[in-house]
Amino acid sequence: MRPNFYLHLHPPTIPAAQARWRYTLGAGGTAVFLAFVLLVTGALEMFFYIPTPGEAALSVQMLTYTVPFGGLLRNLHFWAAQWLLVVSAVHLVRVVFTGAYAPPRRFNYLLGLALFVLVILFDFTGYILRWDQGIQWALVVGTNLVKSIPLLGEAFYQILVGGAQIGAATLIRFYAWHVFGLTLLGAGVLFWHIFRVRRDGGIAIPPPALRTQRERIFHFELVRREIAAMVWVGSALLLVSIFVPAPIAPAITEITAAASETHAPWFFLWVQQMLQWGDPFLWGVLAPLVVLLALALIPYALPQPAPDELGRWFPKSNRMAQVLLAALVGLVILLTLLAIGSKV
Repeated sequence: MRPNFYLHLHPPTIPAAQARWRYTLGAGGTAVFLAFVLLVTGALEMFFYIPTPGEAALSVQMLTYTVPFGGLLRNLHFWAAQWLLVVSAVHLVRVVFTGAYAPPRRFNYLLGLALFVLVILFDFTGYILRWDQGIQWALVVGTNLVKSIPLLGEAFYQILVGGAQIGAATLIRFYAWHVFGLTLLGAGVLFWHIFRVRRDGGIAIPPPALRTQRERIFHFELVRREIAAMVWVGSALLLVSIFVPAPIAPAITEITAAASETHAPWFFLWVQQMLQWGDPFLWGVLAPLVVLLALALIPYALPQPAPDELGRWFPKSNRMAQVLLAALVGLVILLTLLAIGSKV
């Protein structure tokens, strides 16, 4: 393999033990690959999508049913977005369960957490852009949660939806955020995150004096493995996109969240479940922010992983962080399952 820019992005050598798939799970590289798929398929969808309330759902239907390979294009974009959210969550769990956030990587952990939040926002704004009857709960209830914020809620709501109520300006704003605002912000944070990975020394491993394994692999081998992973992930994504269509529903005729078949997207079902407990600001805004704050404080408020335990799963020195993350993930999964059960 000849030297090139892509090869230059990788360190000359990396530890062989920490380069194995069973340690990294390939989550970081897979996330970057899926983001590239989303960028390409999203750019192609822009040629057909019309961001107006009267035409948005119809343009999605036209792309799906009349444009050659349009349905496949939309399915690729949809499933890549869902997989990216799952893979980003897996990457976050792997970082905590291996103690890979230890200094000097604490700030880069926050950058990764910010990317995870941006992926959620990407998925949510893209979900709203369908502008069909299936997204009404998320559109109405999700935006009304902003209104529940004390003192500033009404002002934030008008900024979000583009006026005193949901309308044409709302779709334009979500479209602008999805296509331009979040894309520029996400690209900036992603490149910063990758730069910090290199600057902070790459994969988290013990200091040289404490290492028991000295074997390393060259970046040529690492790139070969990454390309192989892209082929496998891309093939699986293509297969799913061929046989499992993305959700689609009739166009919105009247904006309401009362229809029984409408609900939050799957990644916000846990919030929907908590909203049944009472105050929307407490359970729909404050509780998710507390979860996010708890994740952000892991590298700063909890015991640091011991240097000699880096580079392996479940180090004893950061057991408290593992328990906290497992509890949060378990709670989110439980609430999601309860929300799904209530809809069956």
